[in-house]
Amino acid sequence: MRWQVWQRRKVWRLAARRALVAVVVIACAWVASGSGARAERNSGKAPRRSTPPSTPWDKGTLGNFFDDAFATLKGQRPSFSTTRGVAAGAGAAQPAAAGSAGGGGFKWSTLISEETLTDEVKDMKAAVAGAAARPADFKGGGYDTAREAFSAIALAFGVISAYDQDIRWKKDAVNARDLFARVGFNCKVGTDQSLAETKLRLADLEAMLDGGSPQGKADRDEDFSWHQVAGRPALMKRVGAAETGIGVAIASKGDFDRELERLIHDAEIVAVIGEAIQQPDFEYHDDDSYRGYAATMRDAAVKIRDACRKKDYETARAAASELKKSCDACHGDYRS
Repeated sequence: MRWQVWQRRKVWRLAARRALVAVVVIACAWVASGSGARAERNSGKAPRRSTPPSTPWDKGTLGNFFDDAFATLKGQRPSFSTTRGVAAGAGAAQPAAAGSAGGGGFKWSTLISEETLTDEVKDMKAAVAGAAARPADFKGGGYDTAREAFSAIALAFGVISAYDQDIRWKKDAVNARDLFARVGFNCKVGTDQSLAETKLRLADLEAMLDGGSPQGKADRDEDFSWHQVAGRPALMKRVGAAETGIGVAIASKGDFDRELERLIHDAEIVAVIGEAIQQPDFEYHDDDSYRGYAATMRDAAVKIRDACRKKDYETARAAASELKKSCDACHGDYRS
């Protein structure tokens, strides 16, 4: 009886050793094949193989190996290349509606039309022109108006540069985006330098509205990131102005009918800002609560726009209420 137990234990130990050795052999083979494949890709030459041992193994060593590991092992052979690909892609940035604006596949046309983008540039250009009409006015507070307007213009050109359809100004959009983003940041103060730059950018806007291209050239020496378009506080002020306009236009059915075009414009601007401020490196972009507020704001604005297109006052009013609640809740937790 003891002899039989000893024999069974011997068989189990042998099987365990064989399994362990098989795992080690397969792992080594995978590492070697991966290294060989990389070498082959890099050099274009056939992979080098390890030199086999010069002396044969003894029977005791050979007894630790299966005659055919693939005939003994069960289950489907894993695809390591597929596994690595999935793991590598798991942390990639998601499309813009889920944080996607940075991705080239996001359809900005679902949030904003070419007409709204064009009108926004025109409207903000007029605001800058008024703020910079006289040096005293600019230095006395007009620079802040210019900063907010240039930030909205820079965002518009940022969207145009990534727009999923042919659109006006697209060929010059990247350069314009960076030019107007820079002047927007520089207009945090009212100085002779920021006023001079403001005048230059106004001339560029005039040229673009007349069908030309900006004379200025932005020298970008780093990859673009959406937070470089504008400071979040400036964009939040633009949202505030749009929200006020939406509130006025939604006050009654008569106001709604009269202000449909303006209401669509403001709603689309809010939707775009709600998407943009969720992008990487914007302040709070990695805060789930903040992203939730921004996404709710964006979606409510889209509902307003869609209701306006259908001339559905009650739905537009309900969506405007959602928008206001989202903004109020966000303002209670965060400050621009």
